[in-house]
Amino acid sequence: MKKFGSLAFYKEALNIALPVMLQQLIMSLVSLIDNFMVAGLGDAKMAGINVANQINFVYFVVLWTLCGAGGIYLAQFRGANDEEGMKQAYRFKALLAFTVSATHFILCWTIPEQLLSFMTAGNAAQAEIVEVGAEYLRLVSFTWFPIAISTAIGTAFRDVGKPRIPLFISVAATIINTIGNYLLIYGNFGAPRLEVSGAAIATIAARLAETAAFLVYVRTRKTDFFVPLHRLFRINRTLFTTIFGKSVMMLVSETTWVVSETVVTALYNGRGGAETVAGMAAGWTIANVFFLVFGGVHATAAVVVGGTLGAGKLDEARDKARWLLWGSVILGAVVAAVAALSTFCIPLVFANLTSSARGITRGLVFVIAAYLPIWTVLNAQFAISRAGGDTALGMYVDVSVNLLLFIPGAILLTRLTEMGPVLMFAIVKSSDFVKFAIARRRLKKEAWVTNLTK
Repeated sequence: MKKFGSLAFYKEALNIALPVMLQQLIMSLVSLIDNFMVAGLGDAKMAGINVANQINFVYFVVLWTLCGAGGIYLAQFRGANDEEGMKQAYRFKALLAFTVSATHFILCWTIPEQLLSFMTAGNAAQAEIVEVGAEYLRLVSFTWFPIAISTAIGTAFRDVGKPRIPLFISVAATIINTIGNYLLIYGNFGAPRLEVSGAAIATIAARLAETAAFLVYVRTRKTDFFVPLHRLFRINRTLFTTIFGKSVMMLVSETTWVVSETVVTALYNGRGGAETVAGMAAGWTIANVFFLVFGGVHATAAVVVGGTLGAGKLDEARDKARWLLWGSVILGAVVAAVAALSTFCIPLVFANLTSSARGITRGLVFVIAAYLPIWTVLNAQFAISRAGGDTALGMYVDVSVNLLLFIPGAILLTRLTEMGPVLMFAIVKSSDFVKFAIARRRLKKEAWVTNLTK
């Protein structure tokens, strides 16, 4: 069996992955620019916005997971040329996206201070961070419903092998966001100086523009999967229940992962003052630029492997999955090298942060670069299993390792040592090698080699 596929195969994969990666790169760079602008307001205000976004990260993970569950079926129905099946899968995405967004909206308006206090327990600058974060969280919560629509439509385009459409729309939205930040955070060109509120308002404007662009496009062009709002509830209950069953296992997996990351982040944040929160947040902002490979891997697996399974070509799907796995090894190593080199830009990009915060940022990025190869392969393993509907793999891996190794390890290091947040992170993340071993064994059982359209 060949480990690597032909050049034609990798060209097909890159045609899907590159637009997705480019979209995420643009969004990550804009986030980096946002952080650069907000950093000028001081460590505490940057920390407040970033802690708020750590809470929002939980919402985004749940949202993407549910849309991903619908995407498993959307990609396979596309491979089977089943238009009605594609519409049913889209209905699942849209309805669950609205449900999750409504829930998060309520939380952001009723208990933002409690959520932020949990995330900053033990931090010397907690009061100021919570005040800033709550202001930002309440304002930015008005984007959740537009995000529900744009995420359902945007991910559906990726599932059917048309990633360039969400790419172009996201580029326009991020430009609006960047210009809005420049005008409203510091009051440039005669605009009011709104600081943290300005960052939130710019985000609202960008999200509304993004959603409007998606709706105009799907209503004016033939889109096989799209269903207008008044027809969303015409669901096939059997299929809806089946997809939901798959999503539950994905949710257990992703929720366990994101909650464990959130808990451990709260432990990191307790190691110092605002400089710790700001430094770690800046490091993750840089890292997100390189995490674009994960989205590319997932989109490629959904279209290439999922579509092939939906067409009933099981042996061909096995080959393509193997080629993707080995390709991810090379991709992860290349991106890791670039990530390590990026540390030289930290003094320039985050010049307004204190030297202590920049030191934490630099250390975190180096550690993340070291782990990028194994994380890329792990994402490929998860993506392949989900392309065939084997959502149990992620549940087994994340629940076992995160609950038994990752969280307990972080708690022990917090209570028994005085080590800094970067070293803590480096040590507890070694548990990901156990995840790789479990996932590898599960993939070999080939529970994912399934045509779900039947």
